[in-house]
Amino acid sequence: MVTLKLKKKPASGPADADRAPLRGRPTGPRPTLAQAQVQRAEREARYQEQLRQRYGDRPPPSTARPQPQPPTRSRPAREDERSPRPSRPARPYQEQQAPRQRPQSFDPDRVDPRTLAPNDLRHALNRAEPAAPPQRERAPSRQPGPRNEARPGPRQDSRSPPRQDPRHAPRPDARRGYRPDDDDDEREDIPHQPGSLRLSKRMSELGIASRREADEWIAKGWVRVDDHVVSELGSRVMPGQRITVDAKAKFQQAQRVTVLINKPIGYVSGQAEDGYEPAFVLVQPQNQWAEDNSGTRFLKEHLKSLVPAGRLDIDSVGLLVLTQDGRVAKQLVGEDGDVEKEYLVRVEPLSGTALSDEGMALLRHGLELDGEALKPAQVEWLNADQLRFVLREGKKRQIRRMCEAVGLKVVGLKRVRIGGVMLGDLPTGQWRYLRADESFV
Repeated sequence: MVTLKLKKKPASGPADADRAPLRGRPTGPRPTLAQAQVQRAEREARYQEQLRQRYGDRPPPSTARPQPQPPTRSRPAREDERSPRPSRPARPYQEQQAPRQRPQSFDPDRVDPRTLAPNDLRHALNRAEPAAPPQRERAPSRQPGPRNEARPGPRQDSRSPPRQDPRHAPRPDARRGYRPDDDDDEREDIPHQPGSLRLSKRMSELGIASRREADEWIAKGWVRVDDHVVSELGSRVMPGQRITVDAKAKFQQAQRVTVLINKPIGYVSGQAEDGYEPAFVLVQPQNQWAEDNSGTRFLKEHLKSLVPAGRLDIDSVGLLVLTQDGRVAKQLVGEDGDVEKEYLVRVEPLSGTALSDEGMALLRHGLELDGEALKPAQVEWLNADQLRFVLREGKKRQIRRMCEAVGLKVVGLKRVRIGGVMLGDLPTGQWRYLRADESFV
């Protein structure tokens, strides 16, 4: 390998001694400002002297270059160019400046349009009075009449039924919760085959789903009647037809939960009223029973559409059911519901005398509330001041009103069972999920 070493040439004099001077740069020292001004004045004087010697007193010609002119094409002169036109006599200056007199309005009988210039004719036509536009016939004014007078509605085709605005369609009342729907199968304005039932009602009777759930599934096309998809709301079926639902509907129904809560005193069953909170607010992860063995993990989706299936008075405690499943709600609060509900009731006599045998018989059967006879009930003594009630219906404050009718005052009421589901050891104010092996019927 060969290594090259570069040696710096030693400087023998000034740095710029051996270099050629830069172009346009003087080699000597630069003049000062005063010297540069003197030199410029001398050059200007020499230039002016040269101009006087060459041109004398005449101004020097312009140094601007002449602009090239486009070449002219030679063509034979036309006939009209060969003979000069007669020139128009010039008008006096005052006459040129005087404005033209324009008519205020154009009248063909008085003004000859041929004597007017084009602009004058245009202005005259513009200033002429325009013809009056045709008047639209106004609708006759409505005579004052009664406020509720029938007004003619929009014209509709008689061959098609009137369309209903979905914004004005009746909506279900959310405060009702799960309550039996109105039976509209007997309406005379709906033509139907004798003996047929609405599909949603038939599904509710078979225990497939609640009527509200059935309507949702029908709209989504998840319901089949004799292996044919039915997606029109209000469809009717015969009792002998076979109804099946899609797997999506079954999966959606399986995701709905039912909650059992031990309601304490001071909470209402439904919506908040008189400053009292609903028992729904207790369904929180921190209030879930530690011994809940249902296998269901708490999700926020479980709080949606979770409504009470039945009621329990604000002064009562015990088992309260909140559910998302319409089938469970129909079993507990439906018109055909016949689920037993067991209560432990602590009472004391109003008049100081004990309950007679006749009063006990009336509690079991024979009382009326709101003009309706009550269903038979099971009533028995557990101890000197506590009764056990088993009812198959649930009217508002039914047990308290029954006891008042026979001379007893209720001082404590607790619901311990609904159907086959027991309250058990569930602490007050806590909740748990309904297990898969539990059923109310």
